[in-house]
Amino acid sequence: MTSYRCRSAFISDVHLGTPDCKTAYLLDFLRRLRCETLYLVGDIIDMEALARRAWWSAGHSAVIAEIFALARRGVDVVYIPGNHDAPLRALHGLRFGGVRIELEAVHVGADCRRYRVSHGDEFDPARIGRGWMQLLGEALHRLVCWSNRRVHAVRQRLELPYLPLSIIVKSRVRMALAYIRAYEQRVARDARERGFDGHICGHIHFGHVRELDGVLYLNDGDWVEHCTALVEDHTGAMELIHWSEQPTALGRASRALVWPSPASALALMPLAQRRRNLDELRPAA
Repeated sequence: MTSYRCRSAFISDVHLGTPDCKTAYLLDFLRRLRCETLYLVGDIIDMEALARRAWWSAGHSAVIAEIFALARRGVDVVYIPGNHDAPLRALHGLRFGGVRIELEAVHVGADCRRYRVSHGDEFDPARIGRGWMQLLGEALHRLVCWSNRRVHAVRQRLELPYLPLSIIVKSRVRMALAYIRAYEQRVARDARERGFDGHICGHIHFGHVRELDGVLYLNDGDWVEHCTALVEDHTGAMELIHWSEQPTALGRASRALVWPSPASALALMPLAQRRRNLDELRPAA
C-alpha cells in the first residue's frame, strides 16, 4: 500500500451513522495517510441522524478505530465538532484516546500563514429557525444523497469510478451556487477582520480553494458526496484532493500560486480529459 505523505490533513462532514458515508474511500485515505496533524473539522459522527434512526456498520467502526490508531502512532488529532455532533462541544479541552476536542483551532502553516479552523456552521444563516424552505432543502438533499447511493452501487457493479452526482446538481442550480458564493464571502470576511491569512472549514459539502481579497477560503468538502480532503505539504501549500478509485487534485494554494478548484465536475471526467483541463487551468509561467 502506497503511503500518502503530507504535513497536515483536514477532513469533515463524514456523517458516520448514516448510509451515505463513503467509508471504503475514507478508510483507504486514512490507512495511507502519513501526517503530523489531522484535523477532524466537524460532523464526523452524525448524532442527529442517529437520534432519529440507529444505523451503523462495521465500516463506520473501522473509521473510528483508524482515527484512534493514527493518534496512537503520534499524529496530533484535533476534533472540532460541528452542528451534527454538537453535543461533543461540551467536552472541549478534553482528550479521548489521544484525540483532542476543541471548539476551533488556529493552524500555522509551514510557510507561517495563520488559518482559523472551524466547522463553519456559524456562518450559515439557514441554521437559525427551521422554516418550510429549509425543510424543503433538507428533503431535496436527502433525495440527492439517496440517488447518489443508487448510482454509486450500479457503477461499482460495472467497475466504473465513483461519480459524485450531487456536484452536478449543485453546479447547475442557480440558488445553490448563489448560497455557496455568499457563504464563502462571509467566511473570508470574518477571517480578514480577525487578521488571519485564511479560514479552513467544511459544513456546506462543497470543497473549494479560493482567494477572496487576499484571504484564502479553504473548504475541505465531505465524505458523503464528494470524498475530498484538504492537505498541506511541507512547504505550506494547501491542496484539495478528491479520493476514490482515481485520486485527483482539485485545487492548490501556495504563496506563489492560487489555483482554484473547479466549481463543476472535474472529478467526473475521464482521467485523460481531466488532466488536459487541469493543464489548461494552470496559469502560464
